[in-house]
Amino acid sequence: MLKKLAKLFKTRLSRRVVFWLFASVIIIEAIILVPSVLRREQELLGQLKQISTEKVSILMKVSPPQAAPENVLNLLSNLQGSSVIVGGSLYQSNGQKVGTFGEQPGLLFQDVDAAEKKDLLDYQLSRYDVAWTALELGQDYLFILRHDATMVEQGVRGFILRVIGLVIIISLVVTAGTWIALQRIVIAPVVNLRKDLRKAAECICDDQPHPQFDSNFFKRNDELGEVIVTFQEMYQQIYQAIDQRKQAEIALKNSYNRIEVYSKALNLELEKGRQIQLNFLPNDDEIKQISLKSGWEFSAYFKPARQVAGDFYDIFELSNNAIGIAIADVCDKGVGAALFMALFRSLIRIFSKETKLRGTASNLLEMYQPKGGWIGDYSTVNLAHLNALQSLNLTNDYVAHYHGSLGMFATIFFGILDPKTGLLTYVNAGHEPLFILNPQEGIREVLTSTSPAIGILSNANFSISQVYLKPNEILFGFTDGVTDARDCQKSFFTIEKLRHLLQFCPPKASELVDYISRNVLSHTKGAEQFDDITLLAVQRSVLE
Repeated sequence: MLKKLAKLFKTRLSRRVVFWLFASVIIIEAIILVPSVLRREQELLGQLKQISTEKVSILMKVSPPQAAPENVLNLLSNLQGSSVIVGGSLYQSNGQKVGTFGEQPGLLFQDVDAAEKKDLLDYQLSRYDVAWTALELGQDYLFILRHDATMVEQGVRGFILRVIGLVIIISLVVTAGTWIALQRIVIAPVVNLRKDLRKAAECICDDQPHPQFDSNFFKRNDELGEVIVTFQEMYQQIYQAIDQRKQAEIALKNSYNRIEVYSKALNLELEKGRQIQLNFLPNDDEIKQISLKSGWEFSAYFKPARQVAGDFYDIFELSNNAIGIAIADVCDKGVGAALFMALFRSLIRIFSKETKLRGTASNLLEMYQPKGGWIGDYSTVNLAHLNALQSLNLTNDYVAHYHGSLGMFATIFFGILDPKTGLLTYVNAGHEPLFILNPQEGIREVLTSTSPAIGILSNANFSISQVYLKPNEILFGFTDGVTDARDCQKSFFTIEKLRHLLQFCPPKASELVDYISRNVLSHTKGAEQFDDITLLAVQRSVLE
């Protein structure tokens, strides 16, 4: 018997159902108990009040109508001889207190007169005050009697214990009966179905023959029987689908192998593209030769977001010992941006070396005069810079005319540097601002955008500006991949943070590039890079 009970107790479902059934019975009985207790309490208090009412009524009949109030109080004080009466107060009908005997009642004349409250039970259930008005006494008084309600409390407590005992007995009987019935009707079939599920899982995993299910012995016409039938049908469908799954796995594996071959080939092509794109950028030897020849320091940092990028920078020699400096960002990322990067870079290089405007020098310089006028000392230098910068007009018209439908464009800063004087003639075509940095003063000047991006509209106007780079000053440029770099919390690096770093920049161009790139990489540590990052720094050496 004990083993059967222990077996019943082991099933979690039956324990849960029985627990909630037991709890529900207890809650229902508790809901019924509360009003029953209150009603029993009122019955006991009513009995106490009725007995006292009869005693008070008899005494008031004995008291003469013209008796002095003190005599009436003395007469009523005889009630204190009862074991349940512990005190009382007598008031005249006008509210004047005649006196008190025994304990002072908690119910006062004001409570009865204002709130028409005729009884009061304290919160400890130990004292019960009852009031009789002049109408009930037959004389012009109000009498309040204090009772010892301890017996009432004991009676209520005993009533509660009896009801609770009865509730527990009923709950246990109902719960036990439900538990036994639940085991035969629900738990046993569910346990067998669980065993069948395990058998089915083992057969499917190990490709074993169809097993003998224990739930076949239970023929039921209820919902649980439908579940058992559904399980068996489902198992048959799964068993039949195993062969189809195996065939699909073989086909999928073959497809995966083909995709892997294609992926390796694609990665190989992208790697070739990356090497080709890097070849478009000036290599270390080229930069070193230009630096030695010009006496200027050039330093760059390039980190694409993917295998190929849309950012680029360029440093190359022009006629008259001038140096072309460019940093650009082609819209979008990946292969398309990389192809247009190569196109923009090649066109600018070719056009800047071959373009020569028609007309006299004086007319040309007047026609294309910068907003602040030409600040270069030599008209030949100004004209040479002007001719080279016309490469942006030609590149813009070519891309807009032949590839405008693709919507590809580039923001670019292109400047022509005279290494002897430090004169920089430039166009900022929608690019991020470049900074001229003084090691002692920080940011000396900001070269903001002067024109629209190239490749959008044909015949666009590209305004020219000029500035001198003083000895030891640094021209610093970057792409928006720097300020838009995000950390793991999606927080941007921001232009404000970059300006703060530049305000206290290192004294050399190479150190500055290393300093900024380390800060950007530290900010994005652990986060995915979303955009290409490019830095470019040009520094004029200190004059001897």
